[in-house]
Amino acid sequence: MIEAEHLRKDFKKIIKEPGLKGSFKALFRPKKEIVVAADDVSFQVPKGEILGFLGPNGAGKSTVIKMLTGILTPTSGQCRINGQIPQDNRKKYVREIGVVFGQRTQLWWDLPLRETFSVLKEIYEVEESQFRSRMAFLNEVLELDSFITSPVRTLSLGQRMRADIAASMLHNPKVLFLDEPTIGLDVVVKDHIRHAIMKINREEQTTVILTTHDINDIELLCDRIVMIDHGRNVYDGSLQKLKENYGQMREMIFETADPSLTKEKFCQQFSLKKHQLSVKQDKTRFKVRFDSTAMPVGEMLNRTLSLTRVKDISVKDADVEEIIRRLYQQGEEPHEKNS
Repeated sequence: MIEAEHLRKDFKKIIKEPGLKGSFKALFRPKKEIVVAADDVSFQVPKGEILGFLGPNGAGKSTVIKMLTGILTPTSGQCRINGQIPQDNRKKYVREIGVVFGQRTQLWWDLPLRETFSVLKEIYEVEESQFRSRMAFLNEVLELDSFITSPVRTLSLGQRMRADIAASMLHNPKVLFLDEPTIGLDVVVKDHIRHAIMKINREEQTTVILTTHDINDIELLCDRIVMIDHGRNVYDGSLQKLKENYGQMREMIFETADPSLTKEKFCQQFSLKKHQLSVKQDKTRFKVRFDSTAMPVGEMLNRTLSLTRVKDISVKDADVEEIIRRLYQQGEEPHEKNS
């Protein structure tokens, strides 16, 4: 459904020197710099998949999304969505996609929500019978009835996000681009929107690309993720494979019956490097993060138990958020590539 092949996007940035002299120089003899926002980004998304598209701030996620939606034209490379090149026939192409940007809305601020949907119905030329059945489905999934007669300006953030998702789905798009759809929302509303996305995907086989910084979104919605950093692919593969490849860090929490044990004394027992072992101490409670490839879990437990009298102890795997943070910091090339 989605094919991105060696996408690259360059922007020209004018470098301005300080002061009035710098302003004149920038006006008549501007010094330009090429900024590479996306550099050789490639991935494919089959029909009906929810793909998590991740990256730190400034990684190039929004630039790639804008190229896929046809807002920007790639400097080089090509993308096809359902066999169409977004930049070639914008009017025909946008009938097949829905887009939600968490920081922006496509709703009319002063119109009641019901009338906003009516305007979108005319824009997308949705037949009346299809419009009624579509609104019934969206009301069921997103529970719009309680605020559908309210002006958009009076909606809460959570209500507006549900309305934006409904607006993007009104014309039954084959592909849905969601850019931070749960940003700033409380836990209850986030959960509501996640279930709505799952239901839309399951019942209509809508292909979804989801960009988010909320790890819970990824764990609950996505089986596969594509990660970019500094405009380049860092990882393309399953969430499970990511945990296997980068989940070497473990966390051990224990409480000692020996008040004389210190963090320094504990660390002296291990010949591990700084990035392989970190210890936090709160009185007699210790939180130890260690690299299980350098120090197996069993050996860590044995050494700890032989070092001090332990009242309570537990070991857990690194969570996905920690794994992704480490992957960003390493900036490695992809270890798994899906075709």
